[in-house]
Amino acid sequence: MRLSAPLLMRLLVLLDFLAGIYCQDLFGIVGENFTFPVNIEKNPEEIIWTKNKDKVAEWDGQNTMYFTSFRDRSFLNEENGCLTIFNLQNTDAGVYVLEYLDTQKESSLLTFTLAVLPPPSKPEASCNDSGDTFALKCTADFPKPLLYTWKLNGIPPIVRHIPEVSIPKKDVGASTTAVCFIKFSQTEKSSEISLTQCFSDWSDA
Repeated sequence: MRLSAPLLMRLLVLLDFLAGIYCQDLFGIVGENFTFPVNIEKNPEEIIWTKNKDKVAEWDGQNTMYFTSFRDRSFLNEENGCLTIFNLQNTDAGVYVLEYLDTQKESSLLTFTLAVLPPPSKPEASCNDSGDTFALKCTADFPKPLLYTWKLNGIPPIVRHIPEVSIPKKDVGASTTAVCFIKFSQTEKSSEISLTQCFSDWSDA
């Protein structure tokens, strides 16, 4: 089936429009500074940022203006279009749209859906005797995957994306202290546990 010229033209216009639309789901943490990950190939000549269709920041090629609650806690980088929000709040969640005009006078839209999460809770470290090894576990209340790092005397830091790690008993002593670090974005918290709490029948070889 051959498309008519008018229909083909409308299809090409639609495809060109869709190619200029970008959408990404993002997460930020209350109290952190957050920068939208903008990646544009051509230098912008004009920039408008909106949140839920309300203006947040605008650059007309010479001057930058900020609006509403973002006036005193945001920064617009005119060179790359990145918007940074300082001291992120729950009320900052929403749909953000970057519209920019490049040097070729072409207009493009980038859409971001920002969810704002409370920071992870302080982790709780625990351990269990597993024969020749012991199992360390680090738990925290947070809905997204965390980065876990264990630090023990005499052992290189152990970095995992899961909350559990096994350590051979021969590599540690009863007086060893294990410190668990959790990290998401810019937020890091820690907790420690003494290995003397881990075993009912510890025999220090």
